[in-house]
Amino acid sequence: MSYFKVLGLKREPFSTSPDPEFFYHSVSHETALKRLEIAIRLRRGLSLIVGDVGTGKTTLSRMLLQIFRDEPDFIFGMILDPSFKSEFQFLSSLVKIFNITPTFKSTLDFKEALEGYLFQKGVEENKTVILLIDEGQKLNSENLEVLRTLLNYETNEYKLLQLVIMSQIELLPKIKRIRNFVDRVSLKYTINPLDEDETREMISFRLRQAGFDGQNNLFTQEAIKLIYQYSQGYPRRIAMICHDALETIVMREKTFVDEEIIGEFIANEKEYLT
Repeated sequence: MSYFKVLGLKREPFSTSPDPEFFYHSVSHETALKRLEIAIRLRRGLSLIVGDVGTGKTTLSRMLLQIFRDEPDFIFGMILDPSFKSEFQFLSSLVKIFNITPTFKSTLDFKEALEGYLFQKGVEENKTVILLIDEGQKLNSENLEVLRTLLNYETNEYKLLQLVIMSQIELLPKIKRIRNFVDRVSLKYTINPLDEDETREMISFRLRQAGFDGQNNLFTQEAIKLIYQYSQGYPRRIAMICHDALETIVMREKTFVDEEIIGEFIANEKEYLT
């Protein structure tokens, strides 16, 4: 039997997969999500969301897709790993994502086909085309230049492509080296880690989403404090610690996670890393 069923849970509460149902809306995440939605609806162009590893950028992107899922006038394309080795490879991927069929297959043909597609959808059909790129720090200068060119396509009122890049901070020096790229950023927002109260709320929220009835606490306040101190408020680290802690209490036939269990976990991690 799965450990979560033993604890009276219906689902795995602390998976690190980007499941929107388990997305905890911290102040920082909620602000980023609302500002992204506004920027897209106003067709402002380039939005840049920056955050360290494990701050929840990928899950945020899934939440953004969910907001627009029932609105046919918004067309989303998504790139999960933009580590393309050449301009040709990158452009080839873009035309495939949007189901564009160029007459010929060259970088020039791809660019012309993309421009025609954006004009048709954005002007003739009055739809909004969004390209969402995760792991944006993997973009090289050549492909950033492609994106800069695509952002040049616009009417007098709005950009024809809405570009959302989720990235670690390493992207910033790259875009600063490209002329006129930073000037095109209409929204730049940094996702911060959770504070201690948000860490507690995230743990509680995920347990409820997994079917926990909340009659007894699975984590003591002292345990949560240690989890926060060790994770520094990074959602992915919080989820990983909580998952291991729940497995531990099942194996030891205990009913809750206390300070001792988290302390052991932290000590073992430190020993492993040394």
